[in-house]
Amino acid sequence: MLPLCIAALVLVGCSESVGGNYPEPIPGSITYGGQPRTKLTKAPVGSWFRHRFIDQFGRDVVETYVIQPDRSLLLVSRLIVPIRVHD
Repeated sequence: MLPLCIAALVLVGCSESVGGNYPEPIPGSITYGGQPRTKLTKAPVGSWFRHRFIDQFGRDVVETYVIQPDRSLLLVSRLIVPIRVHD
């Protein structure tokens, strides 16, 4: 059962960023409504980090951002964790 859940997570994450297209920010994304006012000045360009939040539908969302040369953030992937239903 665990391998099936992991495979589902991978497929959900891949479906949002296939073909080099990046996902659009959604409510809860760091870049939703534009770039944040503060810049990550100490983080190296090209480094990445993850942001985890609950979306408007109650789903657990994990997004990955990369720091660009101009210090802006690029949302490169989104993983929506399926809601577990207990038998």
